[in-house]
Amino acid sequence: MIKVFLKHGRDESLRRFHPWVFSGAVAQVQGSPAEGDIVGVYSAEGQLLACGHWQVGSIAVRILSFDGDPTAPDFWVNAISRALQVRIAVGLYSVCDISEPVGELPLKTSGCAGPLPSDDGPLPLTMPRVARFSEAVADLAYSEMPRTTCFRLIHGEGDGLPGLIIDWYDGVCVMQAHSVGMFRAKMQICEALRTVFGDRLKAVYDKSSGTAPFKAGLDLVDGYLWRAEGFTASETVVYENGRQFLVNWEEGQKTGFFLDQRDNRALVGKYAAGRSVLNLFCYTGGFSIYALTSGAVRVDSVDSSAKAMSLVERNIALNSTPGSGPSFLRSRGLLRVGEGPAESAMQVAVDAASGPDRESDYPAIPLEGVQGVKEDDSQKLCNNFCEDAIEFLRKIPEGKYDLMIVDPPAFAKHRGALKNALRAYQRLNAAAIAKVAPGGLVFTFSCSQVVDKITFANTVFSAAAQTGRSVRILDRLCQGVDHPVSIYHPEGEYLKGLLLYVE
Repeated sequence: MIKVFLKHGRDESLRRFHPWVFSGAVAQVQGSPAEGDIVGVYSAEGQLLACGHWQVGSIAVRILSFDGDPTAPDFWVNAISRALQVRIAVGLYSVCDISEPVGELPLKTSGCAGPLPSDDGPLPLTMPRVARFSEAVADLAYSEMPRTTCFRLIHGEGDGLPGLIIDWYDGVCVMQAHSVGMFRAKMQICEALRTVFGDRLKAVYDKSSGTAPFKAGLDLVDGYLWRAEGFTASETVVYENGRQFLVNWEEGQKTGFFLDQRDNRALVGKYAAGRSVLNLFCYTGGFSIYALTSGAVRVDSVDSSAKAMSLVERNIALNSTPGSGPSFLRSRGLLRVGEGPAESAMQVAVDAASGPDRESDYPAIPLEGVQGVKEDDSQKLCNNFCEDAIEFLRKIPEGKYDLMIVDPPAFAKHRGALKNALRAYQRLNAAAIAKVAPGGLVFTFSCSQVVDKITFANTVFSAAAQTGRSVRILDRLCQGVDHPVSIYHPEGEYLKGLLLYVE
């Protein structure tokens, strides 16, 4: 293994388990590593501290292990299994019959909460003590909690695998490599996923063309690394807290859906009843669906992407089809039995759904403005606008909405863009705070990693002060539990938000 030696006094961060080695800390390299090679990182005194992927740039090494060998045959299986344990612990995934070390025998899963190891003796390394309480967690998740079939499985540094993202969509794993090392290891990762998930896995899709370093000379073409026999879908319907969403991993942004906002979408649902809601930068309408299914009196969704707005309409239709839950439509006299969206536009999405295990706890959504239902503008509950969100916000009258969601794309993807990004966040939030009705709520977010939560809060403070209105912070928001942050890598807390009450 190639050896990377650090300068004197530059090993403190590694001893505190920070997963990056910066190029300025490197004293010498024994050998000629190619980008993506696994190297050992040593102190100036010659002590092995960690192993990781060598790369070109300000970050010289991304650490894969502080105490193991990342070239070991079972490394990827064990790493993915450890990440899966976190999702089991928080009720996002249910396992059965975990009785053998994953590195020696594939997990045997059947989609239910079944027998788990007894308390006799230690549990295998790859399925530790979390299994002792995961049966209760799984029972709760699948009997008491609304159904969820999508989550982030691997979240880079937060799961000890810097440069790797994997999202789970009801059996389809969508992978994005953000480093050359992870891209070169993609087939090993694919095989490990097959080992860990067994028959539950339907496909592994690599979507790294937009994330892997383009200057590294890689063959960056998105495509399937593996598909189960007969699997041909390019999209599927997933459940999130009982709501249904169409995910197209081949053509959608990122991996197809913004999973990091799951908990914040649920919070919008908590406050939406009886309110008029504006969802800016709505993408596929996640916040809109939660508001509509939670009793909002009006929901307007705005995005400049025509493709995204098409998905908004399809997601509205999905949550309004027969069998999707108690009929909010019929109870309000908006839809009679037998009526619904026209089959031609929505049938693909509907057919893709496997159907809930039981009737959803959430009402279907009235489809005014979508195929199949015609309604007066004054009675419409949902309206979709393919427009620039900032321009739309500027032209609306004050007080029209008493709940706003402001969730823009990353305004700053690197530190050089930070100053302009902060000005953009200030203008956007000032406009939202100025326009929301008295007693209204504003959910505002930043997903720019270079904008930390304190800087974001100060920027929103400046925006509020500019309006002269009285504003209270009711809650501080962050990414979901399946996007964990290593306590040794606080930079991983990229999504930050505030829930504001505006008088």
